[in-house]
Amino acid sequence: MSTDPAPHRPGHSADEGTPPADDGVHPVGDRTRRVDEPRAASPATPRERRFTVVEGDEHRGPPPEGGGGPERTAHRDRDTVPEGPLGLLARGAWQAVLLAGVAALVLGVLALAWPGETLRVVGILFGLYLLVIGVMQLVAAFGTHASTALRVMAFISGALCILLGLLCFRSALQSILLLALWIGIGWLFRGITQAVAASSDEAMPARGWQIGLGVISALAGIVLIVSPLTSIAILTYLAGAWLLAVGVIEIATAIRIRHRAKHLPAGA
Repeated sequence: MSTDPAPHRPGHSADEGTPPADDGVHPVGDRTRRVDEPRAASPATPRERRFTVVEGDEHRGPPPEGGGGPERTAHRDRDTVPEGPLGLLARGAWQAVLLAGVAALVLGVLALAWPGETLRVVGILFGLYLLVIGVMQLVAAFGTHASTALRVMAFISGALCILLGLLCFRSALQSILLLALWIGIGWLFRGITQAVAASSDEAMPARGWQIGLGVISALAGIVLIVSPLTSIAILTYLAGAWLLAVGVIEIATAIRIRHRAKHLPAGA
């Protein structure tokens, strides 16, 4: 009778009463097979990263661990965060300034290229201005509760403006002459008022400059009144050059505003 121990079979322990430990090894015929069970995700395993590719980033790959640089973060923020009131104001501001600059540039070129035609058009516009002012003065004379003296003055000034406006449409030369006289009288009274006010007030800032500017305005008004046609022709060239300078400055300002608006924070 053999006393050799029974051969040990894989998957069974020597103690028949103790179930074998499941180590993933199972007998198949005369060979064994290891079955790898799926392991549960470790709590320390990092979660799957998800990212959204924004416009222009298709070829840059996934963002780095820190969430991307400030430029890409701002880019994503602008795509997801609605534009704030400051951004809307900046966008509207640079567009308005650009439009005003282009208009001034075009008017300056027209004034320098065709000064005679420019004066005729300006004379017609001046006549329209006088007509509108005259009608408003007449309405104010009959529709307000002011004193009788003020109503009479408003009626006289309104009737005079309407008469001068009609004269502007009668002849281009008359309209240019009236425009020159109107500007000359305005400059004369403004210069006298400014010089007298600056001379009488010792506490006025830049008093010397104010007096000098008033004297220059009064002298320019006298020149326009004495020689209106020649002076208004010279003013046309000066106005054209001034419009050119203003147009270039405003276009450059619009470009700067647009550049600054691009760097506003998201939602601003």
